[in-house]
Amino acid sequence: MKNLVFYLTILLIAGCKGKETSDTIEVAETDYNILWIIADDLGTDIGAFGTDVYTPNLDRLASESVVYKKMFTTTAVCSASRSGIITGMYPVSIDAHQHRTSYKKELPDSIQPITEYFKEAGYFVSNGNGNPKAKGGKTDYNFKYKASEMYDGGHWRQRPDSSKFFSQVQIFLPHRPFHHDSLHPVNPDKVKIPPYYPDHPLIRKDWAMYLETVQLADRQVGEILDQLEEDGLLDKTIIFFFGDQGRPHARAKQFLYDPGTNTPFMVRWPDGKGAGSVSEELVSNIDIPFSTLKLAGIEPPSHMQGQDFLFEDVERDYVFTMRDRRDETEDRIRAVRSDKFKYIHNYFPDKPYTQANVYKEMRYPALPLLRFLDKQGKLNADQKRFISDERPEEEFYDLSKDPYEVNNLAESETYRDELKKYRDILNDWVAKYDLGTYPEDRDEIKAAEENAMSRRSNMLKERGLPEDYTDEQMVNYWMKELNIKNDTE
Repeated sequence: MKNLVFYLTILLIAGCKGKETSDTIEVAETDYNILWIIADDLGTDIGAFGTDVYTPNLDRLASESVVYKKMFTTTAVCSASRSGIITGMYPVSIDAHQHRTSYKKELPDSIQPITEYFKEAGYFVSNGNGNPKAKGGKTDYNFKYKASEMYDGGHWRQRPDSSKFFSQVQIFLPHRPFHHDSLHPVNPDKVKIPPYYPDHPLIRKDWAMYLETVQLADRQVGEILDQLEEDGLLDKTIIFFFGDQGRPHARAKQFLYDPGTNTPFMVRWPDGKGAGSVSEELVSNIDIPFSTLKLAGIEPPSHMQGQDFLFEDVERDYVFTMRDRRDETEDRIRAVRSDKFKYIHNYFPDKPYTQANVYKEMRYPALPLLRFLDKQGKLNADQKRFISDERPEEEFYDLSKDPYEVNNLAESETYRDELKKYRDILNDWVAKYDLGTYPEDRDEIKAAEENAMSRRSNMLKERGLPEDYTDEQMVNYWMKELNIKNDTE
């Protein structure tokens, strides 16, 4: 059952499916301002979602919100995900699926960012970083656009009168590089490490630094809530909080396992209606713009591919996710997920998951460490799999039994019928929506490769490492950088 069903009033339904409250909000849809708070690279690693981390502002927001535990982004990288969020379209259906294209194209005919619909409806539309004087915030869209035309300003305080606003606040955390939280340091010895990582001091310290950066993001959320309260707008504004994709770790960001696509999602309604309720229904991040338009009393255009999770009593059975070129690294992966199962199709099984990628090689300590430990025979099968030279064409996981997605059932006779069912579902989706250009223009790939190689050379110089550095040298760099006692030297 849906959490919010719209009749002449809004009926709020508590989070566990089937449990309803009698509360109603007898106001028109257009009486509220709307605010999106978007974190950058945030997994479900906050206190309200069960992680031992100091996030009082997000925990407070969760206690005042309807919390959606199973919201998934269409892809696990900034530019493609944000292109989908701002248009309500699968990125691959509008040729916005390759990460940070150099030669951007116009959006297809009739498709425009949702900001245009809000402006036409009389809303002040802003995008910023939380600073009331900011001129703008992160966009990162994979199509031609002018931020100055899409947005009226960088903060709701910049509107000329008391008109309604649709505002976005972009928090550039916990994106790497991570930052230390001196007020609430996280003990690396106490963090919970997934089983596909080795239990190593470098993994633990990197993970602890990520959680400390999550805590810093939490403080920025608190500042935004304080601004609304100071302006007398907290209970006149519907707040959406979510991340553009999941956590920035190996086997998470850029990939289609849950840690890369599952991000916290909360909707705070004025006057505390629905506060503290939790939903387990599936939501895709392209459902957010669709539902936000409905919330404002604006009929979403028929081409939008999301669905209404707020007002219509129709739940999703599946979410679909995708991976394509990420910087200079060419790839193509598609996946479909239900409550219980996930099916992944790797279109390039002859290539490793960990193809050369400058961003990850320079920013993710786990990758050189995994290779270094593998050469010493110190990894188990689950830890070795992600750095294998090849990958299976198909992956199939029973999420009810295998939440870490390490037991691939694609060759299991027991799951043969389910595998075929999900393969067919994904193939049908690909045939309908997967309209992106393949192969990509070589000029795009060449530009991405040149940019990556330039960044690589510069970063290696800064780190005092040679162009042909070894995994051991990179591990030693990270051990020193993160102030860890290094037993490898």
